[in-house]
Amino acid sequence: MSENTRQLALVTGASSGIGLAYAQALARRGYDLLLVGRRRKRLDDLADELRARGARSEVVVADLGHADGFAAVETLCRERPVDLLVNNAGVAHYMPFAQLPPERLDELLQINTVAVVKLARAAVGGMLERGRGAIINVSSLLAFSGPLRLPHLPARATYAGTKAFLVAFTQLLAGELDGTGIRLQVVCPGVVVSEFHTRQGMDVSHLPRLPAEELVRGSMADLDAGIVVSIPTIEAPGIFAELDGAQAKLFSQSMRPALASRYAAAGSVATPAR
Repeated sequence: MSENTRQLALVTGASSGIGLAYAQALARRGYDLLLVGRRRKRLDDLADELRARGARSEVVVADLGHADGFAAVETLCRERPVDLLVNNAGVAHYMPFAQLPPERLDELLQINTVAVVKLARAAVGGMLERGRGAIINVSSLLAFSGPLRLPHLPARATYAGTKAFLVAFTQLLAGELDGTGIRLQVVCPGVVVSEFHTRQGMDVSHLPRLPAEELVRGSMADLDAGIVVSIPTIEAPGIFAELDGAQAKLFSQSMRPALASRYAAAGSVATPAR
């Protein structure tokens, strides 16, 4: 690609793990990079590596959990011609909900949901003007773990809730932007080789883990194929199609102005005494 035709990608959480793997994969595809993260030394090393491969790379040291850091990245999304936004930055803070400190709750909600939505909103205007673009939101398989009561899974009510939000948000936004030239994807990793869990103080060395590069390879193939919900480790994609269909059926059959007949035997609801 010539310098005039190279596209620009912004990757949050680019200093390690999944974000780093996205940056490397996108550089191989001919993108220039805006590398966002909190650790300058790692970002600088990555930028040097990508420049050696011919990709122009800029380092943006910012914490999306802090107002000034988030504002700087939001401005970049709005003012620079970002062709691909990868919302990868995230925190887990796994612990029982009643023990989650308010400041950690605020950080989790800000980084995992508010930042994702606002950065997408900042980038989408320019994408619409150019008639092209893509947004990848990194969710988690835990987005689908609400019914599960498995002892090896972490306490995750808030974390999994934010990731489930990303799935619904991305699916609905994909529908809104259909036909505009903007592609949407939400990718749902399981346990990946990265520092994500060790930073939470968790030992996952005994669990099978997918290399981050493989996750990204699957994600990019799904983006090319127009797949909105990407689960690169699932062998039978029809399973998700069944879930999708069941949700649509539940919604359509529940949109009725009457209580379900199963409540008839219970009789009328008593009026509470005043």
